Amino acid sequence: MDATAPLGADSEVGTLRTVMLHRPGDELRRLTPRNNDQLLFDGLPWVDRARDEHDAFADLLRGRGVEVLLLGDLLTETLALSGAARVQGVAAAVEPRRLGHVLARDLATYLRGLPAPELATVLMAGMTFDELPVADDSGVSLVRRMHHGGDFVIEPLPNLLFTRDSSFWIQQRVAITSLALRARARETSLTDLIYAFHPRFLGVRRAYESHTAPVEGGDVLLMSPGVVAVGVGERTTPAGAEALARSLFDDDLAHTVLVVPIAQERASMHLDTVCTMVDTDAVVMYPIIQDTLSAFTIRREDTGVTITGAGPFLDAAADAMGIGKLRVIDTGLDNVTAEREQWDDGNNTLALAPGVVVAYERNVETNARLEASGIEVLRISGSELGSGRGGPRCMSCPVARDPV
Repeated sequence: MDATAPLGADSEVGTLRTVMLHRPGDELRRLTPRNNDQLLFDGLPWVDRARDEHDAFADLLRGRGVEVLLLGDLLTETLALSGAARVQGVAAAVEPRRLGHVLARDLATYLRGLPAPELATVLMAGMTFDELPVADDSGVSLVRRMHHGGDFVIEPLPNLLFTRDSSFWIQQRVAITSLALRARARETSLTDLIYAFHPRFLGVRRAYESHTAPVEGGDVLLMSPGVVAVGVGERTTPAGAEALARSLFDDDLAHTVLVVPIAQERASMHLDTVCTMVDTDAVVMYPIIQDTLSAFTIRREDTGVTITGAGPFLDAAADAMGIGKLRVIDTGLDNVTAEREQWDDGNNTLALAPGVVVAYERNVETNARLEASGIEVLRISGSELGSGRGGPRCMSCPVARDPV
């Protein structure tokens, strides 16, 4: 593994050097019509096609000189190298409160003895009661007797695909987030193991470790060095945004945090579903909210922390970034096209460098408008990857970017 690129990022658009992705795995095969809503997918992806699409995404990045780290590989290597990681990973997955003491004890003992690849698979893809290897010869587990065989004794994590949410880098530090919904809460335990115990990340310092309220990485945009925008809506709470802001100020990682209220609905679950950076002075944005998106501005001053607003987001962002005006590229000339392409993650682009982005090919109008504005668009297929409502930015956690 090439460890030459300095770790960290100070923007959304600095040249991307290293990124963490998660190749779709058996966790997606756990989705059924009965559980896909609960597990936050809008459909049942064709898993083999989703893997092909993801492989093409990773290959495109590698072809542009980006080092691609795969979360599953990192997790397997971590579990192989660290007994403490193994213990912590199992403890996070096996819940005595839900399984009862006897079953939880026996299952944890079994899992801790598995080879690293098999344990990594269980921690990501989960396990059903039918798959329990632990014999209940004594018949003392009421939990086991009362569950159907296809019920999950360890729930799968199909949203691991979206590596942006469970961690993000700001300057040379990594922030482990606090995910709002139960279906995703355990994802951060796996990310935490990797950053804590994998040799690639030894010595990396943490940012924002309070976890007192939900903050998700899809709501965090590094607008420019020292300026961070945080969406507040379905996933990130006002308390989480404030805790993050104060933590970033305390660690001298930011001087301004823009807190941006967004609609609490599926189509706009994160700030990066309605707005992402495509250049140092440009955003792609859902036009229907362009004139109404607002921001509270939290600043670190010599006299303490100040909060002003709410005012227009675009004005507040340009002022904080020290530029005259943000260029805005929208997702369509008419409302129907804009709404369709926003739903299909037209705003959710991954910048590989200033003015170079990866986008889903299906968003024809948005991509054409980006190119007309001088942005190079690298298209990928996302017919199956998009079933979890996430685009190229959602599926990628930049680990190293050049400064801007």
